[in-house]
Amino acid sequence: MQAWIGPLRAETDGDVLRIICPSVFHRDRIRQRLLARIEACVRAEAARPVRVVLEVDSAPRRRPAAVASRAACTGGVLREVAPPAMPEPGASAARNPVPPRPSAQSAPPVQRPLPYSFDSFVVGPGNALAREACMVVARGGQSTLNSVYVAGESGLGKTHLARSVFGEAVGAERPLYVSAEAFTNDFQSAIRAGRMDAFKRRYRTCDLLVLEDVQFLPGKKATQLELFHTIDHLRDAGARLVFTGDRLPAHIPDLDRRLRSRWNGGLVAEIEPPDAAVRREILRAKAASGGVRVPTDCLDLLVERLRGSVRDLEGALIQLVASASLLKRRIDRELTEAALRKVAPEAESAPRREPEEIIQVVAAFFQTTPEALASRSRRRDVLVPRQLAMYLCRRYTDASLARIGRAFDRDHPAVKNAIERVERQILERAPLRYQLEALASRLEGR
Repeated sequence: MQAWIGPLRAETDGDVLRIICPSVFHRDRIRQRLLARIEACVRAEAARPVRVVLEVDSAPRRRPAAVASRAACTGGVLREVAPPAMPEPGASAARNPVPPRPSAQSAPPVQRPLPYSFDSFVVGPGNALAREACMVVARGGQSTLNSVYVAGESGLGKTHLARSVFGEAVGAERPLYVSAEAFTNDFQSAIRAGRMDAFKRRYRTCDLLVLEDVQFLPGKKATQLELFHTIDHLRDAGARLVFTGDRLPAHIPDLDRRLRSRWNGGLVAEIEPPDAAVRREILRAKAASGGVRVPTDCLDLLVERLRGSVRDLEGALIQLVASASLLKRRIDRELTEAALRKVAPEAESAPRREPEEIIQVVAAFFQTTPEALASRSRRRDVLVPRQLAMYLCRRYTDASLARIGRAFDRDHPAVKNAIERVERQILERAPLRYQLEALASRLEGR
């Protein structure tokens, strides 16, 4: 959220607050995702009606750091704070305006770190390789690994990793972060203006190149050829390279075979959609970063209903938190259902079960009996299935903790402890995570 709020500028005019956005895309994103929350913050701070108007900066200008300021909505208060290190670059020319080209005498511009880090990237089985590879490239840990291609569908974390590489690059004096579309626009503008020397100084003198969304290159033969020569030049110079795309190089149509060969010649890491454990941790981390507590049953509902991208998870969480703030209500299951209907109307909730059904499925999976799960045995081959069954009863039934406890001849605190233990261990123990996913598939008929 901070990356979107950061570039904004606020101006007051009586009872009107003008929010100046750096681009049309940025304005539309703010209107769609954050305007309602900003309006609520303004009302709370001003204690009177204030109209919020979103505008696009028609004449962007650089202001001295000492006097520049931006509007930020933090802790329910709209206030003026210091400017960010740089406006957020994005995956397209609208989100990533082409920076001023250097003159023949000037050095290539040095971009500043972006507000992303590896520490805030939630790791799971589907993205661990991509994260580790990007960390190695960023930190220069292995001279043999200096090129990584990260593939994955939109919203799975490619941009987070790419910006983390740029922001945490060790020893990079001239890092460069750019989208494939911006690279294309730069190249075409340089040809028209006869400034190819300046273009090559910008792209071929960097010691770290992060190039996003390469799936936009097909059909641009001249651009692909220039990129191929740029990559070859940077490789020979020992530069580090990170590329992202929404599919594997082999699956990009009309791609120059030499470019495909270069990307396949480095490490190719594919990001898969997050499993339930990763989705849960992502939601928890994002809620915690905003100082928001989401009740366990509401968290379970979000995890169950949203199986797509990280962006979908974030959108649902923003919708839920904003609704609670505007309606001055606590976050509960009813509000969560309402938020899900708005952001994911096609998502169907998992079928609700009875605790006895869950126990039967878990017992069959572990080749034991329901009576054994309800026994007082503390043997591991009984204890773990019992805890998983309690966790799944909480997830797939509407039963209270007391009702679940009666099915296992246990009291309320014992069930609560078992559920919390499973929640902790699925983040640490891969085998347990796989068992849980297999059981969930059986219960959902997948």
